[in-house]
Amino acid sequence: MGQMDSRTVLVTGGTSGIGRAVVTRFIEEGAHVFVTGRRQAEIDALVAELGTGVTGMRGDVSDLEDLDRVYAAIAERGQGLDVVVANAGGGAFSALADLEPEDFDHTFGINVRGTVFTVRKALPLLNANASIVVTGSTSASRAIASFGVYSASKAAIRQFSRVWAIELADKGIRVNTVTPGPTETPGLAGLAADPAQARALLDGMADGVPLGRLGQPSEIADAVLFLSSPHASFITGSELFVDGGESQA
Repeated sequence: MGQMDSRTVLVTGGTSGIGRAVVTRFIEEGAHVFVTGRRQAEIDALVAELGTGVTGMRGDVSDLEDLDRVYAAIAERGQGLDVVVANAGGGAFSALADLEPEDFDHTFGINVRGTVFTVRKALPLLNANASIVVTGSTSASRAIASFGVYSASKAAIRQFSRVWAIELADKGIRVNTVTPGPTETPGLAGLAADPAQARALLDGMADGVPLGRLGQPSEIADAVLFLSSPHASFITGSELFVDGGESQA
């Protein structure tokens, strides 16, 4: 038997990178996973690969109507929701002098508004002892030049998760943040302008990790699974760093 047999899980931003690894891990453990993403072709490919254990839905978490469609589909299945993994997010390098309002609005729209209302709209469907896991970032507690908007957005959702852990405790709902360090994903490589710069960026990030390498999406997925499982039944409001020691260096 898997750790998540008969559980229903939602993973936002689950078609690539860390999100995709989380979806795969939960399916391996017996869950039925609803997964969202903004590109239909990637959703279709994921469903074709993983089979009947996944329901894919195109949607942008910053669009409340899209979220309503997702939760309507979960409600129609009739088994509630046991785990929410609020993973959808993104950002780009932009120095203060170059920052445009639309860049700010886009990043905060996905990372903060999207996360807040992903969790808010899940509440009526959450089963007893449900778990919410928010994907954070080590940049929330470090100063990285030209990464101010992204890091501030991740700091905001870390604080939200602390507050939610208190607000939802009397319902038996646990809320935690998993904080990856630099992880080998398409999104991280996509911060660079071309493949050569991407390799240099990834190698430079790996040099700053005490374990001497980038994390793998599957390693982050294992941490998300732990926080969602009965093994973490007395853990809420916490931040679990899965960063190879980067935040301690």
